[in-house]
Amino acid sequence: MQTVETLNEGLKRAYTLTISAGDIAKRVDAELKRVAPQIKMPGFRPGKVPTNLVRKMHGPAIEQDALNTSIQEGIQALIAEQQLRPAMQPTVELGEGYESGKDAELKIELEVLPQVPAPAIEGLKLERLTVPVDESAIEEQLKRFADGAKRWEDAGDKAAETGDQVTMDFVGKTMDGVAFDGGTGTDMDVELGAGRLIPGFEEQVVGAKAGEERQIKVSFPEDYGAKELAGQDATFDLTIKAVKTAGESQIDDEMAKSLGLESLEQLKGLVKGQFEQENNGLTRTYMKRKLLDQLAEGHDFEVPPSMVEAEFNQIWQQLQHEATHEPDPQAALDEMEKERDDYRKIAERRVRLGLLLSEIGQANGVEVTQQEMQRLMMQAAQQYGPDDRQRFIQYVQQDPMAAAQLRAPLYEDKVVDFLFDKAEITDRETTKEELEAAIESEDGFATGTHSHDHDNHKPKQARGKKGASGGEGGDAAAKPAKKSAAKDAPADEVGGAETAPAKKPRVKKAAAPVEAETQVAEASPEAAESAEGTQAADAAPAKKPRAKKPAA
Repeated sequence: MQTVETLNEGLKRAYTLTISAGDIAKRVDAELKRVAPQIKMPGFRPGKVPTNLVRKMHGPAIEQDALNTSIQEGIQALIAEQQLRPAMQPTVELGEGYESGKDAELKIELEVLPQVPAPAIEGLKLERLTVPVDESAIEEQLKRFADGAKRWEDAGDKAAETGDQVTMDFVGKTMDGVAFDGGTGTDMDVELGAGRLIPGFEEQVVGAKAGEERQIKVSFPEDYGAKELAGQDATFDLTIKAVKTAGESQIDDEMAKSLGLESLEQLKGLVKGQFEQENNGLTRTYMKRKLLDQLAEGHDFEVPPSMVEAEFNQIWQQLQHEATHEPDPQAALDEMEKERDDYRKIAERRVRLGLLLSEIGQANGVEVTQQEMQRLMMQAAQQYGPDDRQRFIQYVQQDPMAAAQLRAPLYEDKVVDFLFDKAEITDRETTKEELEAAIESEDGFATGTHSHDHDNHKPKQARGKKGASGGEGGDAAAKPAKKSAAKDAPADEVGGAETAPAKKPRVKKAAAPVEAETQVAEASPEAAESAEGTQAADAAPAKKPRAKKPAA
């Protein structure tokens, strides 16, 4: 095997690797001898098929396998000999004109991870903003629980008023009188005035009495989940079965027991714990943002363009997907284009911070234990059905890339905790509103590589109200909850990376065009862990400003 370096520029490397025809032939012969005893052929006893017949029948497939194995081993030998750390999958191209019996000439191109300078982690100073739990917030939450556990009492023949609960059967029909799918339901309980049904529905039920039948007309919203109904007029035939009034809400032990708890004190403790957990999460997010800003400002080194491009593509695809859910998708896309360069800088920062955290972790003995990895696999496996969980665990155990991606967030958190321990931290009490504003502010985001906070542009999305509960059948009248097109990554996730063995590169024949981009999934595990959570090194990729709806 002969190796010739053809490019050494920055982080880019290119080589010509020649595998002799003799080496390939030896591997083919060895494989033929291995499989020949297993071959069965009419007219021959098992294991007695002549080697020349085995070669005639299976030679091309065996030769292709031998060539691929030789290529993979040659690339691994090249990486070891040159002490390379691939940033992404090497691009491998088999030279033009290769034929059986000839030397195989390969063109190998790759980018390597940079030599990260010794991280400067001394002198880190952080402010920990803490938020005490507001007792009034606990009381408000308890009141919401009590309101949700209202005790409804039959009101007889009383006309329904706003705030009452009405039990009804309904049949939804198009304007030509045809019932539509999902428009029929029985024994549905609706609290009038709660705003759980489409606009205009609940208002037209006010005044109804038990035993009454009435027809109402509504217009489905333009963004209604069922496209065939969106923006359409419809009628609902209603049968009112009961009108109920709400009894007085009581915040007491009985209310707590109705939620499956032992006492009101236990409920208060759980509510307080939830608020504390939420506030602590915000505190950590703010501290991590500040920590990453300091690291970014103090370190500047070249990063592999392919990793930046892969990270940028991930950000861009998320934004494009979210744009389809905006009132004016084209306007949202146009706004994105104006900030393309800023998002690319975010991608570059993420990659740099991921590599930096990796270097810090490795230099200071940060690691994810086998027990922790087992726990991560078991937790991740829960998203699959019982029959697929074991297959998922085996997949992670056998695929270094999958294991690296699963390990990355926990590894990153451990590196961040290590840096928190090293930093000089001062505490300051604040309010939740001030802490949230600090997280979203430009001051909390500015770095040496990017000083514009795209998160400030992210529109707040109202959480859709839950559809009316109770009863059987469809619930077409209920408002659809608007779901975010893509889950926003929390602003405190940046994936650190451990060193892991590179995945085998894929070989491309000369006739096939070279792929312009390498997907993140094809990167080496080491690079994957470095970039895995750089999503949020500078906050989740922010959604563009919500485009204004054109005037009607």
